Amino acid sequence: MAHSLPPTASTTRPKRVVVKLGTGVLTSGIGELNTARIAAVCADIAALRARGTEVIVVSSGAVGLGMGRLGLTKKPKETSKKQACAAIGQSLLMQTWQAGFAPHGLVVAQVLLTHDDLRLRSRYLGVQETLRQLIRYGTIPVINENDTVSAAEIHAMLKFGDNDTLSAMVASLIGAEHLIILSTAPGLVDLKGNGQIVPVVERITPEIEAMAGGTTSETATGGMISKIAAAKLATKSGCGVFIASGAEPEILAKLLCGRGPGTFFVPSGLPLEARKHWLAFFQRPAGTLLVNANAVPVLREQGRSLLAVGVTGTRGEFTAGDIVNLAGPDGIVFARGKVAFGSDEIPALTGRKGDAVAALYPARKRLEVIHRNDLVLL
Repeated sequence: MAHSLPPTASTTRPKRVVVKLGTGVLTSGIGELNTARIAAVCADIAALRARGTEVIVVSSGAVGLGMGRLGLTKKPKETSKKQACAAIGQSLLMQTWQAGFAPHGLVVAQVLLTHDDLRLRSRYLGVQETLRQLIRYGTIPVINENDTVSAAEIHAMLKFGDNDTLSAMVASLIGAEHLIILSTAPGLVDLKGNGQIVPVVERITPEIEAMAGGTTSETATGGMISKIAAAKLATKSGCGVFIASGAEPEILAKLLCGRGPGTFFVPSGLPLEARKHWLAFFQRPAGTLLVNANAVPVLREQGRSLLAVGVTGTRGEFTAGDIVNLAGPDGIVFARGKVAFGSDEIPALTGRKGDAVAALYPARKRLEVIHRNDLVLL
């Protein structure tokens, strides 16, 4: 039995939404486009636009389309071959989206991103402004990971890993009210319980995460595991998340008026201040600062800066200005911030009070290891 979402799961005429579509929604086999479904999704999005809602699309499918054009039945393991499939498939993907939106008089705009585009503050702001301008022009931005280059960055930890994560980051970046993830899954299904769709998730607990599973598709990445991770990221930024089937007719309108079927993840609290949100969710930390038991409650409960007296050591190598994690005596990471000293300088500072640090760095005006304005709790 399908469950509908409660009317409170959505707002009337949201200002901005991000719609993410998986490869399984866009294709009916490896490299075989499901043109009827794509046309239906484009019509749904056009209807949202006509009602005043701005829409950004995050689209998978480039690698799968490239595989189909090359006659491949299994996803290549070699990075260069995956890149080649993405390079071939990306142009086909954009042609498909433009053809789907053309009958509605809408123009699509291709945006290819790597994690570095969002990790570096200047590029993050540049991407944000570009998307805002594309929206002002009335286009439909269609975003995909730049697999032709990002696949080579896997070992540098600069790849998103899947478009579910990318869609959550885009929703946070652009301040979307809702992220709608459409896939072959009808929502989060309680496979270990009653086998029904979970209509509303108030909070993502270990029990909710245990319901997720991976994917066996040759062209998909991550399955429900990555969707839950994306929902966790987006809801923390104040964005509500839907997971639903892309095969359901008029699914976007149904979700946004609370008629499901699918799963709605309730956004948590108020969005973080923009800079701290960037620190929390758009970074790959270069290392870790270890702090003592006294420093943990000072940072967590009092909103103070991290001083040298609270630092006990480091893990990894980093330089001044890098983003680092903060871990307590139990080793659990609880915060993240922009560090003012390099890992080679920290050993001389650990445990020292302000006067001692000032003696080591007499020319410095600010002696915090991490200033509170550059620190965010996770």
